[in-house]
Amino acid sequence: MNTTILIIGAHGQVGRVLTESLQDKYGRESVIASDIRKDENANGIFEVIDATDFDRIKEVVIQYKVTQIYHLAAILSAKGEENPLKTWDINIKTWLNVLEVSRICHVEKVFYPSSIAVFGNSAPRNNTPNNAYLDPTTVYGISKVDGENWAQYYHIKYGLDVRSIRYPGIIGYQSLPGGGTTDYAVDIYHKAVLNEKFICFLNEGTVLPMIFIDDAIRATIEIMEAPAEKIKVRTSYNIAGISFSPKEVASEIHKRYPDFKIDYKPDFRQNIAEGWPRSIDDSEARMDWGWKPVYDLGAITDTMIRELKSQYEMTI
Repeated sequence: MNTTILIIGAHGQVGRVLTESLQDKYGRESVIASDIRKDENANGIFEVIDATDFDRIKEVVIQYKVTQIYHLAAILSAKGEENPLKTWDINIKTWLNVLEVSRICHVEKVFYPSSIAVFGNSAPRNNTPNNAYLDPTTVYGISKVDGENWAQYYHIKYGLDVRSIRYPGIIGYQSLPGGGTTDYAVDIYHKAVLNEKFICFLNEGTVLPMIFIDDAIRATIEIMEAPAEKIKVRTSYNIAGISFSPKEVASEIHKRYPDFKIDYKPDFRQNIAEGWPRSIDDSEARMDWGWKPVYDLGAITDTMIRELKSQYEMTI
């Protein structure tokens, strides 16, 4: 059977890059990108889908004979705290719609992105294990825990092949920050390239797990392509890239931009970050389906600066 992929939430940080990567791998005619608004610059098939609309998702799945769904639509951590009830409603309703459509239409595989936001104060902050107790303190984290459990439920009860990874903070040059607590690690590079002072909303020593976008996308595709018998965890897998603090990022930038300036003015996101792990144990993903990161902080910094300089030069 041919592979036909539907990406829900293709406008987001992960969605844009994942769409291009899957188009390169499977062909543009086999990948349907979608989001709540039309993308006039889409290279390939694009459908407008409001993921809260069950019938619209089902319509597109049937029309294109979709065999895989990547569900990326969600309100993120910091934005979620501004409107908790809306965040809960959207994050859960859209996911249940995807699960039900997948069950009814016999979709072969479904991807669900979880997050380190599922961890709370009961989880060890260093080398947090995959099976740590989950007691998140944000509505985004609560919704992700709920989503993980629904993923496992649909696998056990209906045999639906749902696969998931818990993303750390994602660093990429392809899009602007989108409302996450770890987004400082994207914005800081933009400010450096533009020769602007950066005001960091976290304390300088706040260590959080991060991952470069290329590693995150590769992990996403690798888990979806792994044989089903290799997927032993049906809630979500920890994956790790590298843990660092804002001070460490600034130090790497100073090696390339000695005059770069940064100030620290923590806001409500500091409290969110303090409830998250400092480092992640991803041994189960490494053992089960061969996950391994490539990028360290130096390589991330070199790539971010090179790509952002190129982007900004093109706009001048």
